[in-house]
Amino acid sequence: MRVMLRAHLDTQISNEAVRNGTLQKIMQSMAEQLKPEAAYFGPSEGGRSCTFVFDMQDSSQLPTIAEPLFEGLGAKIEIQPVMNTEDLQKGLAAVQRG
Repeated sequence: MRVMLRAHLDTQISNEAVRNGTLQKIMQSMAEQLKPEAAYFGPSEGGRSCTFVFDMQDSSQLPTIAEPLFEGLGAKIEIQPVMNTEDLQKGLAAVQRG
């Protein structure tokens, strides 16, 4: 299932992670693990944030995805199902048939 993960990073913890190289390592590891179709980084709600859109095969993946962000960056995380345009069109067509 296509999901979007948005992480809001703790400013003090992520400042230290920038200085010691941890932030780059965590983000690189996330990209390698998730193989996202999209990844974005920038400010949100007054602090650093990252957004990944990826295919989550099973909900049992949540701990391995979330824990590095919680532990290494003090992140607040949201994960939710999302659709691209093709998914939406397919879903709406199914509604119209039903």
